[in-house]
This record gives sequence, structure tokens and C-alpha cells, in this order.
Amino acid sequence: MKRIPFLFTLCIIDLIPLLALSQNAPAIVAGKNIAVVQTASGAVRGYIHHGICTFKGIPYAKAGRFMPPEKPAPWKGIRSCMAYGPVCPTNQSTTFGDEFAFAFQQNPGHSDEDCLNLNIWTQKTGAGEKKPVMVFLHGGGFASGSSIEYPSYDGENLSREGNVVLVSINHRLNVLGFLDLSAYGEKYKYSANAGALDMVAALTWVKQNIANFGGDPGNVTIFGQSGGGAKVSCLMNVPSAKGLFSKAIVQSGSYLDRFTEDSIARKVSAALLAELNLQPNQADSLQKIPYEVLSAVGLKALQKIAQTLKPADTPVFGLEWGPVRDNDFLPYQPGDARAIALSQNVPLLVGSCKNEYNPFIPGARGISMDSAVAKLRKKYGGKTDAYIAAVRKAYPETIKPSDYIDVDLIFRPLVITQAERKAVPGAAPVFMYLFKWQSPVLDTLLKAFHCMDLPFVFDNINRCEEMTGGGKDAYALAGKVSQAWINFARTGNPNCVALPAWPEYTPENGAVMLFDNKCEVKRHHDKDLLAIGAGR
Repeated sequence: MKRIPFLFTLCIIDLIPLLALSQNAPAIVAGKNIAVVQTASGAVRGYIHHGICTFKGIPYAKAGRFMPPEKPAPWKGIRSCMAYGPVCPTNQSTTFGDEFAFAFQQNPGHSDEDCLNLNIWTQKTGAGEKKPVMVFLHGGGFASGSSIEYPSYDGENLSREGNVVLVSINHRLNVLGFLDLSAYGEKYKYSANAGALDMVAALTWVKQNIANFGGDPGNVTIFGQSGGGAKVSCLMNVPSAKGLFSKAIVQSGSYLDRFTEDSIARKVSAALLAELNLQPNQADSLQKIPYEVLSAVGLKALQKIAQTLKPADTPVFGLEWGPVRDNDFLPYQPGDARAIALSQNVPLLVGSCKNEYNPFIPGARGISMDSAVAKLRKKYGGKTDAYIAAVRKAYPETIKPSDYIDVDLIFRPLVITQAERKAVPGAAPVFMYLFKWQSPVLDTLLKAFHCMDLPFVFDNINRCEEMTGGGKDAYALAGKVSQAWINFARTGNPNCVALPAWPEYTPENGAVMLFDNKCEVKRHHDKDLLAIGAGR
């Protein structure tokens, strides 16, 4: 008799698509026996919104401070999972002025160190569905952000459009996730990569449980933007993550060119202890120090050690919290042939935005052509005229003086480097894109800046009108971009009927899909521009 409610729930879920066709059907269906699914730890209950079963805040693991994640404690009965769970504490969240706060619509959520939870969107539950699974890793580097930080992260529309199971996760960040205490006791052996271990634990949970939510555990794509893209790159280098995903998408996250060496990470932890006037044998005291204090001294320790590093040992964006090459969990640097071999059979979709850091470039807004040329001459000297010609060649639509100032020359070369490492004979295919659609919001101030691609990938133009404007061109492009991501998750190939033929990237063909109101494939379109930007 105890199985009747569960069977009743499955029947209700099966009927939801039919109910949704009725004009009188409620937008949300929620109740005692609605959207109940069994996991290895116990049953969870979500709700259904416009035909999509939604589960939030499901615990995938538990962990003490600096400890490796463990399986969550089982529970009896049905656990309500209808509201987002806590996010990792941070005091490094990006702060915006009024205009950009308007565009981003940031949601900090509520924080707690017990933050190992995930969210799921799916059209239909049940082990027989076998839908592609897409696991999203949020941005914010390895120090900040969360799975709920931006409205673009909501997975409902993408799940509906592609009939995929969408998963997003929270995990430990900053000093909680990447402080190397391995020198102070065996129990801290994996503290340097606790946050990355969390991600592996989440993918392990997906492999074990996602079939009950309608997903195919053998067809899992990991994707992320900015820091989330770097996390994807990280997981491609983790031996214990091999087999937990079959495809990877890196969006504006190709900057992870090296992991912090454990020798440097240990210097950071030693500096942190010194800031707190603690001896090495007092490392256990860190367990009880308030997070705000621990985080603050951690940043001081990072800054102190960063000043001692040689340029060759300094990552692209400086010394930050992040994965540590510990010769165990992360045995290789990203460029190592052994690391590349780990993900040899994993198709990769990788790209960036045309104007990544446009909003943060001082003096670009409303600049005159004379002023723009003067700025460029300070940077490029005698190559200024060649640079201007190269911009026009790469982007014939260039009109505004600011278009010469804010074109990205940082992320784009890193995308090419990552693609070329991956695109070797016998390996799975690589597909490259460049998102160049220009937002009309704020007098076109935003352009194709960092994060602009997210509403299009998730098909969330309706949730992100402050960033995209919500016009018909945005909706049309979102349909194409999101379908490409869905197709890639389904088959490892992003080609779809709405786009021109998209060839695999090779160093020889330089093929890149340019996403704009008119999508087109070009080959080595910005080769001259990148050469000048690199000082060649």
C-alpha cells in the first residue's frame, strides 16, 4: 500500500503535458504527491511549472570544513525540494554599479557552508526516458558565484526546448574549497581541491540517480561559463572524473592555463596561519574560526604570496583560489600530454564573446574616433593603422569608435589555445564559436560582453530582458544558440537546421561559428588582429 502514492505521482506527471494544454490549467502544480522521485538517499518532492518538473536544493553530498565530500545522510519519508538550497559563503562576489546591476539582476541567495546541493529540471521523470543530461557549472571563478546568481541560469526553458534533464550545482569555493592544508595532517590530504572534489561528487550523484529523473547517465554533458568554463576544463584533467561525463562546453572560460602548484599553495596556507598568529600544530583551529575572518586572512595570504611569484609561475589572471596540482587528484598541468589524453574522447564546444570586458574598459563609452586612435597609439604605436585595418577586416560591421577599443583580445586567443590542444588527430571533435550579437540595452553599452551569451544558451530572453532588451532578434538568436547546445549535448555535434553548416575546428581551417543576427562560419577571420594584439 505504501507504493500507491508514488505510483499516483508518476501518473500525475504523465498527465501534466496534457493538462498544460488546457487554458484553465494552473501554471504551477504542487502538492503532497506531485513530482516525487526516489534517490539513493531517499525520496524528494519538487513541483511542476508549465509542464516542467522542478527540484531545488537536493543534497548530493555532505562535508565538514576542509574535508572531502561524503554521501549525504539518508532520510525517511519524502524530502521537500521546492526552494533553492544555500550557496557557498563568499565575500568576493562581483559588485556592480547601478547600470550593470540592472543588467545582471544578481541574486546572492542565502549562504551556508553546508551548500552541497543541486537543482534539476526535467519534462518527465522515470528510468525509461533516457534524456540527455546537461550539468551546468556556475561562474565566479573558483571564489564566488552560485547556481542561482543570475536569472539566465534557470533551466526550465532549456529543458523544455530540448527535452533534456538540466542540472545545476553548488559547491565549495574560495578558502573553503581550495586551501591546501595537506602539510598539517593526513586528514587534510585533499583540502586543496575540496571544491573540485565536490564537483566530482555531484557528477557521481548524477550518474547514480539521474535515471529516475528521466536522464541518461551515459550521456552527460558538463558546461559552464567564465569560472564555470574553467571548472569544465579542470574536470577534463581529473582522472577520477573520467567516465562521469561524455561531452564538454567551455564558454568564456579557457583562461585556466595552469593549476596552482602545491608548493605555492602550501606557501599560501603558511601565510594564512601566520596572519592568524597560529603555529603549524594549531592548524585544526581553522575549523572553528568564523568564515568572515578566515576569508579575509586568506585573501591577504594570496596577495602576499602573489608578490613573490615569477611571471612564469603566475596564472593569466594572477594568483587566485583555484585547483591545485597535488600529484594525486590533479596529477598534471592542463598542457601535459597525459592530461590531454584523459579527455581525448570527449567532444568539446568552446568559445567566447566579442566584447568580453567591454563594460569595464574605462573611457570607451561615447569616445570619439580621434580619442580612440590616440588610445590605440599608446598601446600599438606604429602598428596602430594596421590594427585598425585588422579590426575592420575581422569585423566589417565596425562603425563606432569604441568598436576599436573594446574588442576582446584576451579570451579569444585562450580559446584558440585550448582548441588547438584538443584538436589533435584521433581525438574527439572540437567546435568553436564567437558570440558577437550586440545588445541594444543602455544605448548599446553592453555589446557582446562577458555573460551576454548565457540568456541565449538557456533560451531565457524572457527572464533577462534587462540584459538583452527582449526583442525579436534576441529571441530568434536564442532559439539557434540553445538548439546548438542541445544538439551538442545529444550527439556531440552542434549542427542544426537553423544554422549554416558548422565544421569541426582544426588549426589549419580556423573554423568558427559567429553568432549574430546573421550567423555565419568564417575561417581565421581575425588572424591578423590577434597577431597584432599579441605583439607579433
